[in-house]
Amino acid sequence: MFGKTFAGGALAAILLSSVAATAQLPAVLTIHADKPAHAVSPTLYGLMTEEINYSYDGGLYAEMVRNRTFETTWEGQKYWYLVEHGDASAKMEADKTTGPSTALPHSLRLDVAKAGLHSTAGVLNTGWWGMALRPHTEYTGSLYAKASADDLGPVTISLVNDNTGNDVATATTPALTKEWKRYTFTLNTGDIEPSSTNHLLLTVGHSGTLWLQLVSLFPPTYHDRLNGNRIDLMEKMAAMHPQFLRFPGGNYLEGNHIDERFEWKKTIGQLVDRPTHPSPWGYRSSDGMGLLEFLEWCEDLHMEPVLAVYAGYSMQQEHVDPGPKLEPYVQDALDEIEYVTGSTNTKWGAVRAKNGHPKPFKLTYVEIGNEDFFDKSGSYDGRYAQFYKAIKAKYPDLQLIATAPIKNMKPDVIDDHFYVRATKNFQDADHYDKTDRNGPKIFVGEWATREGAPTPNFGAALGDAAWMTGLERNSDIVVMSCYAPLLVNVDPGGMQWETDLIGYNAMKSYGSPAYYAQVMFASHLGDHVLTSNVDNAGAKFFYSVTASKAKKTIYLKLVNASSDPKTVDLNLDGISLSSTANLVTLSAHNPEETNSISDSSNLVPVNTAIDGVSSHFAHTLPPYTIQVMELHEE
Repeated sequence: MFGKTFAGGALAAILLSSVAATAQLPAVLTIHADKPAHAVSPTLYGLMTEEINYSYDGGLYAEMVRNRTFETTWEGQKYWYLVEHGDASAKMEADKTTGPSTALPHSLRLDVAKAGLHSTAGVLNTGWWGMALRPHTEYTGSLYAKASADDLGPVTISLVNDNTGNDVATATTPALTKEWKRYTFTLNTGDIEPSSTNHLLLTVGHSGTLWLQLVSLFPPTYHDRLNGNRIDLMEKMAAMHPQFLRFPGGNYLEGNHIDERFEWKKTIGQLVDRPTHPSPWGYRSSDGMGLLEFLEWCEDLHMEPVLAVYAGYSMQQEHVDPGPKLEPYVQDALDEIEYVTGSTNTKWGAVRAKNGHPKPFKLTYVEIGNEDFFDKSGSYDGRYAQFYKAIKAKYPDLQLIATAPIKNMKPDVIDDHFYVRATKNFQDADHYDKTDRNGPKIFVGEWATREGAPTPNFGAALGDAAWMTGLERNSDIVVMSCYAPLLVNVDPGGMQWETDLIGYNAMKSYGSPAYYAQVMFASHLGDHVLTSNVDNAGAKFFYSVTASKAKKTIYLKLVNASSDPKTVDLNLDGISLSSTANLVTLSAHNPEETNSISDSSNLVPVNTAIDGVSSHFAHTLPPYTIQVMELHEE
C-alpha cells in the first residue's frame, strides 16, 4: 500500500512539474499578416435586452413615476400614498368604473372631505427607489384628471425632498373640469444638491372628488426624445459600439402565458392607449418602451434591429398548434414586419408614420420565438416552418433565426444560448472552431459568465474575454453575439437574475469589469481574421487577431486568466510594423475584484504606449489581465 501511494504521488509530482514548466514557457504566437483567414461579421457585437431586473421601467426608460397607471394589488395602489396636510381630511381608492381611455378604464379616486390653502390633501409617489433630481434642470410631466364639479380648482404638482419636506420645484394645472383631460407641466429645479431622496406630490386645496390616471414625469432624455431613455445608460451602451439590438427580449417576448406575451400592437401610439401587461419577472410593464421606442433606440445608437416575433409558445408550456390556429399569430408577425419596414403606402407603415416616424427602418434579421427548445410539445418544427414560409413569401431577403434545432429544414440562422462559469469558458473557448461551415449561421443570442452579483466580477470578465476570442476567431459562422442580461437595478428588490452587465440606481450607473471587456473587444475589431497559430499557450492564455485593411491596423486581443504572468513571443510575418503600438489593459489583483455603484471606477481600461515593436518581439501579460494591442503598419 505504501509503495503504491508513493509511486502515485511521485507520478503526480512529475506531471505537475511538467505542467508548471509548460506554463512558464513563453507562448509563441505567429501571425501571418499577409494571409487573411476570413471576413469578420460586421454585426458580431450587439445588445440583447428584455424587461428583467427593472431594465426598462425603473431603468433605461426614463419615466420617474412608478405605477403611473395606478395598477392595484392586494396592497392597494403600490408606491402611491395619501397625504393630508394640516387638518385636511381625504381618502383614496381604486375606481374601476372610469378612466381616460378604453386601454386605461380605471383610475385613482381621491375624495377630499376637508382642505384649504394651507391644509392641502393629495397623493405622493415615491418613484423607482427615489427620484433623481439635479440642479438647474427641467423635468416635464403630464397627468390625466377630472373632478366631480367644476369648482374643485387646480392640482398643484411638486417635487419634494424626502429629508427636509421642502419643495424643490412646483407647478400648477388649470382648474379641473368634469371631463377627462390631459394636463402638461414643467418642473424646474434651482441651485440644489444632486439627490435621489425626492418624491412627487399632487395636492388640491378644496374639498371635492377628483380622479387621476397616467401621471408621468421625465428628466432630460438621450437626444431629447419624447418618452425617451436615460442619458447615462444610453451613453454606456454607445461606448460598446453595438451593431444591433435584439428585442423585445427573451422571456419578455413570450410571457408566462399566451395572453401575457408582448403584444406589439398594444405598445404603439399614445401612452393612454397602452393597457400595460404583466412581465414574466414578477412585476408589471408600463409598455412605455413599445415597438417604436425600441426602433428609435436602434436609430439613436446606429444599430440594426433584430426583431423577435411571438411564435406561439409561452413559458408555462402553453403553445399554439401549427396550422389554422397559428395563422393569426403569423399574420401578426407579418403586420409587425410591415410596421418596421413598410412605406407609408402600406397599412402598418402608415400607422408608423402616424406614430411619428414616416421613414421605414432597415431590417435584416427576424427571430421566430425565443428559447423554443423548452417547448415540451415538440411543435416548434411546424411552427417555425409556418412562419418561415409566410415571411419568406413576402420578404424573401429577410434572414430568419430559429431558437431551437429544426429537423426537416435548414434555418438561416440558429440562436445559441450559454450561461456558464469562467472555468467552462476557459475550457470551451474553441467551441465553434470545428463547427460545420455548411450548417446554418449562428447567433449567440444570450451568453454570460455568471460570477458576481449584481454585476460580474473580474473572474467573469476573464471568462467573457476568453469566450469572445473564440467568437472573433469564428466570425465567419458566428454572425452575431450579445451578452445577457444587459441591465440591472441594484436597489433592494431590483434584481431577479445575476450576473448583469451594467448596474444603476435612480441617480447613477456603472459598468462592470465584464462591460469594459465588451467595450474593449467591440471597439477594436478589424474586418478580417488573420491566419495565426500558437504554441505553449497553456490552459489560461487566449487570443484573437483581426485586422483592418483601411486603417492598416492589427488588433491583437490577449487574455491571461492565470495567477502568473504570461510572456508571449510575437512573430508577425508579411508586414512591416511601426515601432510603437497602443495598448489597452484591464486587470485586477484577483478574480473577485469588481466595480459597484459606490466604487464605479475600481477596474477600468488603461491606455498606454509600448515601444520596441517589430516583426519579432516579446510581450508579458501580468496576472489576471485582458489586453488589446493595436499594431500599426509602417
